[in-house]
Formats: sequence, structure tokens, C-alpha cells
Amino acid sequence: MESAAPPAAAAATAAKPSLSKKPSPSFRLRNGSLNALRLRRVFDLFDRNGDGEITLDEMASALDALGLGADRSGLEAAVGGYIPAGAAGLRFEDFESLHRALGDALFGPVVPEAVPEEEDEEGDMKEAFRVFDEDGDGYISAAELQAVLKKLGLPEARSLATVQEMICNVDSDRDGRVDFGEFKNMMQGITVWGA
Repeated sequence: MESAAPPAAAAATAAKPSLSKKPSPSFRLRNGSLNALRLRRVFDLFDRNGDGEITLDEMASALDALGLGADRSGLEAAVGGYIPAGAAGLRFEDFESLHRALGDALFGPVVPEAVPEEEDEEGDMKEAFRVFDEDGDGYISAAELQAVLKKLGLPEARSLATVQEMICNVDSDRDGRVDFGEFKNMMQGITVWGA
């Protein structure tokens, strides 16, 4: 007896993502625990009311805020299969499944590679640094940090003075910007509870 594809798999197949520009390689970090942590942060940002579910309206609002202009019917077609029956929206586990399916559709399935942990962590940090270093000059300026914070909808983005203070807190050579070494030192000093 043949089993039918689960609704989520059918939705992913039916609504194959199409992007006008190449997706960012940081969509899926090589380090699984960093990817899960980052995904949780994205989930929490999208879940505006903090109820543990991302509704289609919340997802559309978040995508609009990021400048990605969500088409409601296309969003419903792509995401609807991941929302459990009777639920108002995606729970974190559903969001993870959607992210994994999109990653597989855009980049192919994850193939584990044997990379020494230290190299893997360094590569992930460089990927994260490039998200903030929008102009690719090797430094994160206050304007670049403010732009990323604004895209994420974080209140710190409202004040350039607050963003400059954030830069000063990690700018060990006092040049007014953060280089990769300073960024790496800051990231290594962060403790993630429960990860």
C-alpha cells in the first residue's frame, strides 16, 4: 500500500520558492546549534504578540518590514501546509520544518561534512559578520548596524546614539567601527543558556 505525501511535503512541492535574486548563504549556517538559535530568534521576532505561534498576518507583516512584500495568497499556499489543523499559526517546530524544506528546495539537502569544530565556528562567525558588514569593507559601522537592527524591527535602531554606544562597547581599537576580530571577541563572550 502506497502512502500519500504528508500535507507539508505536498505544500513544499506545490509552492516551490522562487526568488528574484540568489538567497544568502547565511540562510542555513553549517553549525546546527547556531542555526537553531538564530532560527529561534527569527521566530520570536515574527511572533509579535508572543503567543508561541506565527500567524500568516504576523509573517506577512514581518516580511513586509524586511522589504520582501509578501503576497498573501502565495504566502498561504507556501506556509499553510505547515500549520497544524486547529492551530492559528506556525509553532516553532512547524517553523523549523518550513525553514528546513525551504533550505532543501533552495540549496539541496544538508550533506554533513567533516570540518574541524574550530574551523566550522570560525566560518559561521564570518557568515554572521557579513550579515552586518553590508558594504563588504571588513568593518561594521554604526550605520550598518542600525540598518540591520531596523530590518529586524528592534527598538535600538531608532537612535543612532544608542547604536554608536553599542559599537563603542566592542570597539577595542576605538576607530568607531567593529572589525572581525572585535566582532569575534564579542561573540565568544556571549553565553547562550539552554543551547
